[in-house]
Amino acid sequence: MQLDSKLAILADAAKYDASCASSGAVRGNSRDGKGVGSTGGAGICHSYAPDGRCISLLKVLLTNLCIYDCHYCINRRSSNVRRAAFTAAEVVKLTLDFYKRNYIEGLFLSSGIIRNADYTMEMVIDVARTLREVHDFRGYIHLKTIPEASPELIEIAARYADRISINLELPTQKSLDVLAPEKSIVRTQQAMGRIRNKLDEASERRKNGDKKVRHATGQSTQVIVGADASTDADFLARSDDLYGNYKMRRVYYSAFSPIPEPSSLLPMKAPPLIREHRLYQADWLMRFYGFKTGEILTPETPNLDLELDPKLAWALRNRQDFPVDIQTATREVLLRVPGLGVRNVDRILQIRRFTRLRLTDLVRLRVSLAKVQPFLMTADHNPSNLLLDSDALRARYLPKPKQLELFFPSDAVR
Repeated sequence: MQLDSKLAILADAAKYDASCASSGAVRGNSRDGKGVGSTGGAGICHSYAPDGRCISLLKVLLTNLCIYDCHYCINRRSSNVRRAAFTAAEVVKLTLDFYKRNYIEGLFLSSGIIRNADYTMEMVIDVARTLREVHDFRGYIHLKTIPEASPELIEIAARYADRISINLELPTQKSLDVLAPEKSIVRTQQAMGRIRNKLDEASERRKNGDKKVRHATGQSTQVIVGADASTDADFLARSDDLYGNYKMRRVYYSAFSPIPEPSSLLPMKAPPLIREHRLYQADWLMRFYGFKTGEILTPETPNLDLELDPKLAWALRNRQDFPVDIQTATREVLLRVPGLGVRNVDRILQIRRFTRLRLTDLVRLRVSLAKVQPFLMTADHNPSNLLLDSDALRARYLPKPKQLELFFPSDAVR
């Protein structure tokens, strides 16, 4: 099979993996005149660094052959798809050729499992090792690792990669037993724990002045939303555990997408994309706004409100905590006001040291007055308690109804 045909198949097979962002990675450089791969088609995806740079990556599978039969995966062994496999040399060639044409800054490499986990992991490592040691490639490399692989191989992969990830796929073992019986959450978490320990060791060495240490700077994972009956509370509880105990950089939520010739165990249609969006919003609240999973969701409401963002839904459930005084409220309290983000809260804390804030000041900060007014007191605004207690407050924030399109059979022949 020609190389371009392999690329078309294996780039398309990799598109379902969302966990290819490069945030937190240290940018390589070749300013000393040595090495390849520090720049500012098929198989190219884009991710964003913390400073806002858009990073283009060659995103491919080493092979879409797989001995596993995960029902939600297009590349499962029972799937009737075209199969292909790169050699390590071919992936190296594609990466270097694409870089020299200024198409990419790095590589995102994953793979189906062939023979066994260790054999596959060795092939993935061979690509990264060749790029780093033979070609002195200093661009970004993200390797998708396999939890069933030996710890020694995962550690070697981390030495050559800027980011490594292990996909969790589903939040509970019960779901995995049904849809991915070869996978185990315990094994995956053990692998994540070992990675975390190595990341901590490498970070400590860097702090102690060891500039030669080469090790991944973080790990991420992905879960599939809507492929099973797991609730949003299941996903957020698992994410909370991963952030707290494994120092996960990111948990990616990927809405289940129906695949050709699907298993009878899968739903007939995809979940609404707004559910994926709400999970990302809730995830953001846990990571940057100080919310706990039990505050965002409760046993009585295990799924997020699809009509309102999670912070606003929480505020409406806890109206007794509002309104808050913008002049005296702590940072933690202000972060819980719907319509106020981290940046604006920090600006408010600076400004209020010198003056009493008014609604016009919030307008200058580009705060949405319509959203914050019921929950916030300023020097010239004190919201009515009747408004906070009103049943109409929720309706105020609901999306406006849309006119449905009318279709008449005669339209089809025009």
